[in-house]
Amino acid sequence: MGFIEEINKRKTFAIVSHPDAGKTTLTEKLLLFGGAIQVAGAVKSNKIKKTTTSDFMEIEKQRGISVATSVMAFDYGGKRINILDTPGHKDFAEDTYRTLSAVDSAIVVIDVAKGVEEQTEKLVKVCRMRQIPIIVFINKLDREGLDGFDLLDEVETKLGLSVTPLTWPVGMGQRFQGVYNIYESNLNLFDAHGKQSIGEVVEINESETDKLNEHIGEAATVELQEELHTISEIYDKFELSDYISGNISPVFFGSAVNNFGVKEMLDCFVEFAPNPLPRETEQRIIEPTENKFTGFVFKIHANIDPKHRDRIAFLRIVSGIFKRNTNYYHKRIDKKLKFSNPTSFMASKKSIVEEAYPGDIVGLYDTGNFKIGDSLTEGEKLDFIGIPNFSPEQFRYVLNANPMKRKQMDKGIIQLMDEGVAQLFTTYDTERKIIGTVGALQFEVIQYRLEHEYGASVTYEPLRIHKAFWIHSEEEKALEEFKKRRRRDLAYDKDGKLVFLAESAWTVKTIKDNHPDIVFHEKSEF
Repeated sequence: MGFIEEINKRKTFAIVSHPDAGKTTLTEKLLLFGGAIQVAGAVKSNKIKKTTTSDFMEIEKQRGISVATSVMAFDYGGKRINILDTPGHKDFAEDTYRTLSAVDSAIVVIDVAKGVEEQTEKLVKVCRMRQIPIIVFINKLDREGLDGFDLLDEVETKLGLSVTPLTWPVGMGQRFQGVYNIYESNLNLFDAHGKQSIGEVVEINESETDKLNEHIGEAATVELQEELHTISEIYDKFELSDYISGNISPVFFGSAVNNFGVKEMLDCFVEFAPNPLPRETEQRIIEPTENKFTGFVFKIHANIDPKHRDRIAFLRIVSGIFKRNTNYYHKRIDKKLKFSNPTSFMASKKSIVEEAYPGDIVGLYDTGNFKIGDSLTEGEKLDFIGIPNFSPEQFRYVLNANPMKRKQMDKGIIQLMDEGVAQLFTTYDTERKIIGTVGALQFEVIQYRLEHEYGASVTYEPLRIHKAFWIHSEEEKALEEFKKRRRRDLAYDKDGKLVFLAESAWTVKTIKDNHPDIVFHEKSEF
């Protein structure tokens, strides 16, 4: 198969949602249809002992939440599908935002009972800023929920999306009988007991009243036909170009846990989701069809396999062909690196790849060479843009609870900080260690992972800090004066950059007024 054909096979997307909307369960069912797994797991279940493929970290299995983006690849319908299942919890939004820089489209999952929730709004806003095409999957139709039209109105008003339904539910909760596929004119009948199988699909046009009566009853037929008529009157007809440009979002209804309505969405996704898209760098726009290889690191994960203590950098291939055992140029450290065992993923399961194409996500074993945002090329100096970093909002002193494990603690903290889940600061005066995060739950995850992956035990001490600012000045004298006067509020980040830790918003304003020659940055990249 030729280079262009390989590119056109690739579909790389993220699944995003508010916590508990069923995102990870949907991922699991997509893998099931793709033949990547034989039995779907449960995120939380007393009956099913198997946990989901994408929630592979021990803390994820115990808490029933995703705390890190996981990457999975499988083949379906002649296409190579790359799924990135992201954390829904707001405390891990940084990981999700970065992941969105590496995908070409997104599926947004919404709980039929809860409608559009806060975190969904934030994530969709990022997708829209990046003009990422979005498919909406309204989940948990086997439960009582909001009216279908009310949900569509909410999606349009709260998320700012123009929508067009491509499937429509027949009833809901106890009355749920299936979904009508508007796009293909067929009815998929729901079997509440067939969780691992596909329901019966009947080829029916919406105007075939007698056939509909036979399968769903007269009352449901009348209701369905009225609703389908309303849809044709209110919503625009689906146009592929409008979806690709991000101007319209097709909507699908189903129940992921019951394996229902998922195949319809997957079939449509394979048909019209975009192939790998161009990426911007500070220097120029990179087209996927360019012959020379380029790629960027959007995620780093330590101990993806705790038995081997490996550290993996996740690389999105942007152009050309990535080849095993080939020297590539690492722009930030100005060195050439060779990779003998690049891997593709099924969550924590890995297999070595000889070649990878634009759209693919490759894992590179890393001994500390990579940071998030790094670029690899065949020699060209490129800086990919749009990979965000955030200023921490919560801060705590980190204390070693077991002095015998000092080395393990130091190593663990450095590796976890490299993942981008938090930032480490060392106070200027006393050299005490401070961890800064976007959300409080990250402290719990760091503590858990230090104990279970590194054998280190830590506790925290509260610290009142409003915000961290990276500082510099063209006036060396002014900077030295500032360091002398504010030394108790200063720290270094893990790269040795000077940081001002402000106690309050008022402090920030006062300091800026009193030190006009000092420049304050909310990010370390300046």
